[in-house]
Amino acid sequence: MEAAATTCSSVHNVQSGFRPAGKHALGRNTMIATGHPLAAAAAQAMLDAGGGAVDAAIAADAVMGVVEPMATSIGGDLQAMIVEPDGFAITCNGTGRAPAALTTSMVEALPGRRIPERHPLSVTVPGAVRGWSDLHQRYGKLPWPALFEHAIAAAADGFAVAPVAAREWRWFDRVLHHDEHCARLYRAGNSPAAGEVFHNSELAQVLREIAQDGADVFYTGRVARAIAQGVQAHGGVLAEQDLAHHEGDWRTPLRASFRGLTLLECPPNSHGCAVLEALERTEDLCTGIDPASPQAMLELVRATGIALARARETVTDPSGNTVCTVVVDGSGRAVTLMSSIFKRFGCGIVAPGCGFVLQNRGFGFALPGHVNGPAPNKRPYHTVIPAAALKDGVFHAGFGVVGGLMQPQGHIQLMWRLAAMGQELPAAMSAPRWRLEAGDKLAIEQGMPTDIGNALRSAGFEAPPAGTGELAGRSDFGGAQFVLRRQDGSLEGCSDPRKDGVACGT
Repeated sequence: MEAAATTCSSVHNVQSGFRPAGKHALGRNTMIATGHPLAAAAAQAMLDAGGGAVDAAIAADAVMGVVEPMATSIGGDLQAMIVEPDGFAITCNGTGRAPAALTTSMVEALPGRRIPERHPLSVTVPGAVRGWSDLHQRYGKLPWPALFEHAIAAAADGFAVAPVAAREWRWFDRVLHHDEHCARLYRAGNSPAAGEVFHNSELAQVLREIAQDGADVFYTGRVARAIAQGVQAHGGVLAEQDLAHHEGDWRTPLRASFRGLTLLECPPNSHGCAVLEALERTEDLCTGIDPASPQAMLELVRATGIALARARETVTDPSGNTVCTVVVDGSGRAVTLMSSIFKRFGCGIVAPGCGFVLQNRGFGFALPGHVNGPAPNKRPYHTVIPAAALKDGVFHAGFGVVGGLMQPQGHIQLMWRLAAMGQELPAAMSAPRWRLEAGDKLAIEQGMPTDIGNALRSAGFEAPPAGTGELAGRSDFGGAQFVLRRQDGSLEGCSDPRKDGVACGT
């Protein structure tokens, strides 16, 4: 495989525009795969300053909340998977809960007895900032303020909007018009074009306060007050006390064996269990079958459908948008960090004067009476699933796929191509994907081999009706970030060509 090692040093200037460092990179010591060149530059700066993987991942994620505001922000949630060089793994669950004042009767009175997609009652406590703090307290090497320098600079000095972000900004402009603060902040009706410089001085100030005074400043005081007031002005019930009481937690990953690897996924309230079930089921069904054959792909789709259906029964019905950063530092510690505001531009409600939109995770609740029905102080089913894999008991790969319901399906397809089919990482990343949509409709990405596409359609998997996909009427085939350790001990990183990200290593 031909690939040159890549550094992030060429993307340090926030005014210099969007300049990809490369979708694929090799390195001997460190590796970064993340969603934007400025995020990669922030992560590399942390490593260069003596920081570890967690410092780098937090710095990158903070930048992502500035440069990709339709996908993530400090108004959203976070989950992370950390793997030590010896294979010990743990997850950080930084997802927020429903307001204490949310009652079942409120939801029963809504059309369909369910919280609508973008509704004031869909706002849950933003957990990302506390998640950063929890991660830093346990693993951070650099001073907390250093982690936010790049994000503050990007927000204050401006950044050139990247091509995919600009396209999605335009597609989801309709979300920006319902809240006056949101409309003003994100330029409703006049979204920035690719390459146009966008500033967010309000967010820069909040990030300065977080950098100076720690996570508590976000969950108490003026920011918490602005969040509560912004939501309540639209009829929601999120209160300052909900933010003040928020805490994250640490959990042991779920795991399963697949083709010589041990796969690690986050436990509920995420849907990582569907990945493990689908791959275990398919490995049994496909014994003796060419893993690249149409029959194997058909079995993989069927197994995915069964696993997702079980997840819907035990958790709830998932969909949304996310960002992902994977970092391996020079000590061998790896982190996959993912943050999200769920749907693009979340609930469409901005915390007045603070420069960020709030998530709409409450849409993830099922009907009242379901195991994941809405209740006070309850976490909804969550789509964010950072993942990793071990080989011979030690770190082999860290990865994540953004795109709501595509997240587990992307994990399944990538691991099948890498571990079962034996594809190289760039080929597996670029390969056409399929996506099971609502009602067991199957979207197939352009470029899928004809024999596989025909086999899937002949088996009864129909195309979704035109204009029904979540990506402005299109099916979203996700965007992955992936880092793996090769057999010779070197590191390989890959950033999905479907997104604006880069990979870089040293």
